[in-house]
Amino acid sequence: MTLSKRIIPCLDVDNGRVVKGINFNKVRDAGDPVEFAKRYTKQGADELVFLDITASEQKREIIKNVVRNVASVINIPFTVGGGIKKIDDARGILLGGADKVSINTAAVKKPELITELMSIFGKQCIVVAIDTKKNYGAGGKHFFKSFNKKSNKIEKYWFEVLIYGGKEGTGIDAIEWSQKIEKLGAGEILLTSIDADGTQDGYEIKLIDVVCNKVRIPVIASGGCGKPIHMFQVFKETNVDAALAASIFHYERTTIDKVKKYLKRKKINVRI
Repeated sequence: MTLSKRIIPCLDVDNGRVVKGINFNKVRDAGDPVEFAKRYTKQGADELVFLDITASEQKREIIKNVVRNVASVINIPFTVGGGIKKIDDARGILLGGADKVSINTAAVKKPELITELMSIFGKQCIVVAIDTKKNYGAGGKHFFKSFNKKSNKIEKYWFEVLIYGGKEGTGIDAIEWSQKIEKLGAGEILLTSIDADGTQDGYEIKLIDVVCNKVRIPVIASGGCGKPIHMFQVFKETNVDAALAASIFHYERTTIDKVKKYLKRKKINVRI
């Protein structure tokens, strides 16, 4: 029997408030994380992801009291990321009520941290987030092609891993990185397209499909969901395990239970 596909709302948090932007920029306030957590749990979210989006860039610890407050009102798996640089950071977050920790910048800067965390807390607790953006220059290992209507030419691009909240490039190919972090002990990958983030135009299907076929650990698709059909498309066209979304739920364009009923009608195996 195949595992149910998961629907995961995401709380991007800055200074204790849920925010949402476009392409990791133009961030605006969306509300209180505790209220969102209550609402999404009630609606039937399978899990909840909490990302302190400026912790790494500002080189500070995550706001632990907000994490504890959110954890206290939910009864579903809870992943927390942002500013985790060492084992003690992860331990503090897990003791504060999180079930999993998500690392991104620290994983790139110190890849052995993935193995260290996995060996102490278990593979099931370790999510490695990959924030990635199209790069039309040289340097990648896995190239894609698209037609540019303006130039009337076929363009080649690859997906580069970015760190510090999408502010700094690394020169690392996202597909190659996904394979490396699996070997290092990551239990799950949170794959976010910065190009698609907040656009509500749909997930980066090509990239998600390739990554899902290159690794054996679960992959969460993130970035670009604007309507239920986008979740249907990513589940139908890739082997992704979960779909993460923010805008579609934060601004109440739909609810998690409505999305699940829609997916069920479309023969996608979701838990209702």
